[in-house]
Amino acid sequence: MGSHAKFVYIQSSASTVELKSSLNLMLQRARIINLDELELYFSGEDVTDLVEFNSPRNEMEALNSILTAIAKLGGEHSAATALQELRVATVNLISEVAKNFKEERKVVTVSSCEQEKCLQQWGEDEGVKSQLEISYFEGAGRGAVARQDMRIGDIAMEIPLSIVISENLVHASQMHSILGEVEGMSAETMLLLWSMKEKHNPDSKFKLYFDTLPEKFKTGLSFGIEAIMSLDGTLLLEEIVQAKEHLRTQYDELFPALCNDHLDVFPPELYTWEQFLWACELWYSNSMKIMFNDGKLRTCLVPIAGFLNHSSCPHIVHYGKVDFTTNSIKFPLSRPCNAGEQCFLGYGNFSSSHLLTFYGFLPQLDNYYDVIPLDIDVESNEGFADTGPTSDWTSHMIRGTWFSKNLGIFRYGLPPSLLDHMRRSRNPFLQTFNLTPEKLEIELEILRDLCSMFQDMTDALGDAQLDDRETTSWDTKLALDFKYLQRRIFYSVVASCQAGCELVESELQRYRL
Repeated sequence: MGSHAKFVYIQSSASTVELKSSLNLMLQRARIINLDELELYFSGEDVTDLVEFNSPRNEMEALNSILTAIAKLGGEHSAATALQELRVATVNLISEVAKNFKEERKVVTVSSCEQEKCLQQWGEDEGVKSQLEISYFEGAGRGAVARQDMRIGDIAMEIPLSIVISENLVHASQMHSILGEVEGMSAETMLLLWSMKEKHNPDSKFKLYFDTLPEKFKTGLSFGIEAIMSLDGTLLLEEIVQAKEHLRTQYDELFPALCNDHLDVFPPELYTWEQFLWACELWYSNSMKIMFNDGKLRTCLVPIAGFLNHSSCPHIVHYGKVDFTTNSIKFPLSRPCNAGEQCFLGYGNFSSSHLLTFYGFLPQLDNYYDVIPLDIDVESNEGFADTGPTSDWTSHMIRGTWFSKNLGIFRYGLPPSLLDHMRRSRNPFLQTFNLTPEKLEIELEILRDLCSMFQDMTDALGDAQLDDRETTSWDTKLALDFKYLQRRIFYSVVASCQAGCELVESELQRYRL
């Protein structure tokens, strides 16, 4: 049935049980088709694992691809009634996934949204069509709620291209000819410099938009010294420091030179380091990649759409392409959204460290993309006897083992590719996983090494009891929350290694008796 579920045949007389079986088979195949690289890494090559639930992202993509396949067959198909039943069953599965990954945020009614309401009215006057309204949410700031019940495929929001902030605005400005002469100047940097000035322009078309932006963004790039030091023992500390250094270097290359040479276009009071950092945080946290009709992908600010918050299981996933028939950007739903419910956007498959650094928050739900890269040398596969898919990875990582489906012997809830690499480093010609004393001894060595490695990483994070959880500083709180998450991941890996050791030792005991 279609390219998403080949060789699944739907009979017009199919019973409910037969339809359920067909849907399950389609879903298993669609899961594999929609796997991303990270999901492949943690699942390994075991088909039994691949056809099961992998992540909310994969599940929603798989189910929506089935809906697309059903829609392509149309209502004239001989099995139209069966297809309609199949569609209803698929929509019910989507609702079930959404219920399992629901984010509860209380609307704060006391907060004023006057500026946001003015912006929404401006947008509607400019041609924005929206089924959403802006509200404040406890612990999350601004977000968007549905004005009415919406179904899969409904357009939650439509933004005309005329109010999208893109590089075309820079091209029409006085600064374009100047910046075009600067070697290595990207369109994104031009936009960043344009927005620093436009923010203070009282006659700007986008004045109402800039008025709704915070005076200070609260992302990892604005962390103070105390918050930075709270990240000691994490890779994020070095990442934030390096990111700030990179931005400072970029700023120093541009200023004060641009101000000195073009004082009328780049007044110094608008181009301070603080203003530059503000603009960087604006574009990191609010921009979207938009595919234009000329086939070019451009970084843009999309007023009003930027209010939508991120979720691990969002309502809106597929967006970011200009509809040439309406010259607008549409935001269709991949799952239903009821009236009064917060409507979420998917920012991307990002780790919590990325979301903290560039967006300034940690996800409410467990993040399947919270991976920690490992500094492990990966040798060439040349001369190895068994070079299956798990041997093709050139880098390795771990994540919380609570996501794992297989805790048995030879798996232990750990990444198959990582275990495979470590086995090969001890015995390049290891081909099978039959239970022999030699292989079990190797397993025990690997698990003990991993346990020691991750215990050291846990110790490097320091004593959790010494964390100042009573701090009132937003950045230190966020840093400590991230550190708690890192500890939780390391604890889970250590626990899995210890449980694996017990499992292997139990098997070894059988040979010793």
